[in-house]
Amino acid sequence: MRFDLFTLFPECFTGPLQSSILKRALERGLIDVRLHNIRDYATDKHQVCDDYPFGGGVGMVMKPEPIFAAVEAVVGQTSRPDLPIILMSPAGRVFNDAMARELAQHERLALICGHYEGVDERVREHLCTDEISIGDYVVTGGELPALVVVDAVARLRPGVLGDDTSALTESHAAGLLEHPHYTRPADFQGWQVPEVLRSGNHAEIEKWRQAQSLQRTRERRPELLDKNS
Repeated sequence: MRFDLFTLFPECFTGPLQSSILKRALERGLIDVRLHNIRDYATDKHQVCDDYPFGGGVGMVMKPEPIFAAVEAVVGQTSRPDLPIILMSPAGRVFNDAMARELAQHERLALICGHYEGVDERVREHLCTDEISIGDYVVTGGELPALVVVDAVARLRPGVLGDDTSALTESHAAGLLEHPHYTRPADFQGWQVPEVLRSGNHAEIEKWRQAQSLQRTRERRPELLDKNS
């Protein structure tokens, strides 16, 4: 799967893409992440990509010309219904597990990282096919949210996690939060691992995990139960 990331700050992606699961997935050719510096597509000698907002106000707004030029140079000017072009924006749909699974069905995604006060509205209206937010808060730019999307989507692709069944049992995969996990030692500072997990009775273990998952969801995220009822 290929990710095209359009950004003013490609260095923001260096560390996360060179660590852990994403690094291994890149090395094995399971995913392909390409960074495109929007400044390279500005036409003035200072590579200016932002300007003051019409009507006044605080902050700067990213200009449409370099964003359109960057995306069209990489993706092409022809509309491609199979290629989502997503603007990372606090005004977008709030990202969740269902959206990650939906996006993982594509072979290619393009993510545009907004910055400053935002992007020119014509980018939203005439270039992007979707807008995604990672939560009801604002961060400095779209780079960290884009990394969240890349990580969440990439790990759903075959082979990325090593064991493809892992993603089927995690929190939100079945609409519930995941059950508690324990490992050795069985006794840590007097806190014991539940006896059922040491029993070897897999039917009882599964029953316990399902009950714990339901209980945890009811206590921490009851709205998930309402959504799935």
